Order: sequence, then C-alpha cells, then structure tokens
Amino acid sequence: MSGKQQNHRSTSCRPRSKTLIIISLFSVSLLGILYTFSSSSRPSISNLNPSDQPETSFVTSLEHFLTHKAPKLSLPVRDDTVRGESDDDVRKLDEMVFERENRWLNEDPGYPVGFPIKVYVYEMPKKFTFDLLWLFHNTYKETSNATSNGSPVHRLIEQHSIDYWLWADLISPESERRLKSVVRVHKQQDADFFYVPFFTTISFFLLEKQQCKALYREALKWVTDQPAWKRSEGRDHIFPIHHPWSFKSVRKFVKNAIWLLPDMDSTGNWYKPGQVSLEKDLILPYVPNVDICDAKCLSESAPMRTTLLFFRGRLKRNAGGKIRAKLGAELSGVKGVIISEGTAGEGGKLAAQGGMRRSLFCLCPAGDTPSSARLFDAIVSGCIPVIVSDELEFPFEGILDYKKVAVLVSSNDVVQPGWLVNHLRSLTPFQIKELQKNLAQYSRHFLYSSPAQPLGPEDLTWRMMAGKLVNIKLHTRRSQRVVKGSRSLCRCDCWKPNSTAINPLNPLLS
Repeated sequence: MSGKQQNHRSTSCRPRSKTLIIISLFSVSLLGILYTFSSSSRPSISNLNPSDQPETSFVTSLEHFLTHKAPKLSLPVRDDTVRGESDDDVRKLDEMVFERENRWLNEDPGYPVGFPIKVYVYEMPKKFTFDLLWLFHNTYKETSNATSNGSPVHRLIEQHSIDYWLWADLISPESERRLKSVVRVHKQQDADFFYVPFFTTISFFLLEKQQCKALYREALKWVTDQPAWKRSEGRDHIFPIHHPWSFKSVRKFVKNAIWLLPDMDSTGNWYKPGQVSLEKDLILPYVPNVDICDAKCLSESAPMRTTLLFFRGRLKRNAGGKIRAKLGAELSGVKGVIISEGTAGEGGKLAAQGGMRRSLFCLCPAGDTPSSARLFDAIVSGCIPVIVSDELEFPFEGILDYKKVAVLVSSNDVVQPGWLVNHLRSLTPFQIKELQKNLAQYSRHFLYSSPAQPLGPEDLTWRMMAGKLVNIKLHTRRSQRVVKGSRSLCRCDCWKPNSTAINPLNPLLS
C-alpha cells in the first residue's frame, strides 16, 4: 500500500474518531445525569435514616415497631374465623388452589421449587399478637421476674423471639422489605404456606397458667376453624413454637403443622413421639444474648484472645445437660481454661461477652435440651464453638456446614482426663485461622434484624422452607384421598438422633 493511500485512510478515520469520542462523552454525561437523578430519588445506604438501618436489638426494634408501625397495622380487622359448617369453603379453596397450581405447572417448568415462596399471614385478633407484644414492652424492665432456676424471664423471651422477627418482616410494606426469598400474599388460594402469628413464648411466661392455657385453646380453635387448615389438616401451616415449654398443652392437635423449633429431643422430655421431625419442622437459631463482634472488633480482639477455652453459665442442668457438671469438674483449674457459674442477667451478659472476646474457643455443651443460646453467642463473638451435644440438630444445616466453623466432639471423649485440652492444643495455627475466617463470614446468618437482611436467619428460614414445599403438597394430597383408618400415613417418626455417643444396645441390635 502506498504512503499516499495510508495517509488518506488515516486522515479519513480522524473525523470518525472525533465523532465517536463526542458521542461517548455525551453518553457518559447523560448516564451521569440519569444516575444523579435516580440517586436523588432514592436514599443511598449511607444516607438512610437511622430507623432504616438494620436493628438487631429486640427491645429497640420492638419499641420502634409498636410506636411507629403498630398504629397503622393494628386497626380493627375482620375476624377470619369460620364458624359452623365450612365444607363448601374448603372445597372452593381447594379448587382455586388446583387452578393456580395447574396453571403454573404448565407455564413454569421450574415450579414449585422457585423463589419467592408465597406466605399468607393470618390476621388474628389482637389478643394473640399486639396485646402480647405490649405486655412484654410494658414489663420487660422488671428484671426480678425470674424462672425457678434463676434465669431472667424477659431475657429468655428475647432469646426465643423468632416469632417477632419473622412476623415483623412479613407484615412490613413491600417497599421496606429487603428479602427476595419470600413474599406475602393476601389471598389464601395464592399461598404456599400459612403463618400463624401467635406469640406462644410471651404468653407462656407472662400470663397466669390457666389464663395462658385458655388463650392457647382459643388460638387453636381460631386456626383450626380456617378452611385452609381443614384442607391440608395444617400441613402447610407454620407455628413459631421456639421455647420448648410453650404451646405444650395443645401441641397434640397441631402435630401435622410445621413447627419452628430451637432443637429436637429424642428423650421424650420435651416433645412427644410423632410430634416433631426433621421432615416437617425447622430448626431456628436462638437470638444471640451478646453484642456482635464486627470486623473492627475481631481485628482488635485477635491479640487479646489469650484464653484457650471459656465457659460461663449454669453447670447444673437436667437430661443431656448433666455433661456440664462433669466438664466443670474435669476442666476446673486447668491452665488456659476459664469455667465459671453464671446466669443470663445484664451482668452475666457483659461477663460472658468479655470472656468470649478474650478466648480462642468457647465451650458449648448441651443444656436441659440439646441446644443452647451459648452456641450463637460464641459465633457472633468470633469465639470458635466447641460443641458437646450428641443429639443437637443445627439450624439451616441444609445450607450451612458447621464443621467449617466449630469443633464437634462427643460427650464420651470430653470427659476423659486431659482429652479436650490436648485436642484443642493439637489444632494448628492454620486450622484455627480457617475456623476464625469462616466464623466471621457465618455470623451474619445468626443476626435477626429489622429490616431483615439477605442471608440473615429470616432469609435462610424461607430458603429452607422452600425445600419442604413439594413434600408438604404430597402429604396434603395423599391425606385427601386415603380412606381414614385404612392405613397409617407415611411419617418420619423413626428418624435417628444425631448421636455420637455409644449406644449400649448396639451388641444386642447387631
């Protein structure tokens, strides 16, 4: 190619380049204007009002909820209770559900496992919801109110307040919600699940015994009179029964429903055979009793974690919790180990929080039930949990791998002289760093907040619930066709407990 031709081509390209540059600059300027306009029309994260920031304190969140949201939400609502014969209502609901599901089945090959899942929230009378929240709000400062073992009642209510966090998120306006895994629907035929917003823990602890039982019976009748309940016999209904003592007098009537539990207990002390199973129910974490140790806190506390193993709590417990007394005797006086007696009051919270932030490992043995709030306190404190609970079932274990954040040991091993301390000291610095790194990432999964955050416990609850949907529909439809009394429905009562202890019957069974 001649030089003249090259020059001609190069000069002919310059006007195009200039044109492209001008167009590009104009486009960038236009995008900048549009971004500025859109940014001014919606608040940025840094400019959000304080009330829009995630609040993890139950008392503070409840205060804001009752004073700002409740007046708009607690207006008189229609009592949805269906009285008298309702077979026709059940039939009509079933037909509408069939039409919806048949339409989605043909239009969306991914149905019914896709997000978001659809939840109908019952509008129950205020005595089951707002009145109980106000009762707690007006009495929580009475810290002298304690259980027989000395635990402050209101602290226990806070630890089991999953019913508040889930409900507060579900009933918030969609514009204020941040979760994409669940949406509230207002027609029963559109629902995958039905949420029963009854505060079973507050009513158990703050009402007189007979008053509480009467309220339980009223709530039971209210729910079981609903067409949706009768259609599925409660299989798609969600009950927050997070304290093992709550709703106990009427549980046998709702054993088909989905229970939100702190754990499961195969001894029969807390739940009767056939009432709970991993197939239908869901394990949810306790609300932590300590403040979260965030990234800055984790960095600052790292050089101060000079204690090898820390435990503060009650050493005398029942059932599986008897391991605590054995551990206390075995570890007392061991160098690098702090074992002390304490309760969950305000002073106890500060002592436990300080001890966890100064320790590499936190001992998490079983309590009266296989679980304990201490596990979640340790996680949000950046203290590696040492879990000694042979029958513990973990929250969200279908999503989270606890082997990556905790040391799991059997009760048989830890009572052997010197075994636990030697085992912890055998872990390499690399292994400890990996556990700590994973722990820092996992803590977000155990922080309830308002508004509820993506990948927080509320979000993981609905992600786990979505996995139950197909099986619930199976059992609902099967129950509608099986002749009553002809054969027992398939149940999962024979699930094996998560036990690492040696079964004394093994020689006989083999």
